[in-house]
Amino acid sequence: MKLKVLLPFGVYAEIDEVKRIVAETPEGSFGLLPHRLDCVAALEPGILMYETAALGEVYLAVDEGVLVKAGDNVQVSVRNAIGGMELGRLREAVAREFSSHDEAERQVRDVLARLESGFVRKFAEFHHG
Repeated sequence: MKLKVLLPFGVYAEIDEVKRIVAETPEGSFGLLPHRLDCVAALEPGILMYETAALGEVYLAVDEGVLVKAGDNVQVSVRNAIGGMELGRLREAVAREFSSHDEAERQVRDVLARLESGFVRKFAEFHHG
């Protein structure tokens, strides 16, 4: 298989001759072998593992995103990826880097919800006033 890891600002990695891929989804780990049917899977922040004959098992910490398998091509589109560390440090990076983004996004969504409800309330007062 050919694996391409895409980030919002460019290509993180392109790897040829991948034997297998394991990614984390909201439902649990998800494995791909070369002859698996085409598919799409939502990814959650976690560890993406791929294996090649030359490199063995390689681990990447990835943020949430989407995995798409079409024929021999597998594209993983994520918000962020970190590699080049041992597995334990990658798990720590997932918890530290990607979980903090989720908390900040939750706070932004809360603020936006309050703004929207305030706008709707004022609009209703204006319309009925």
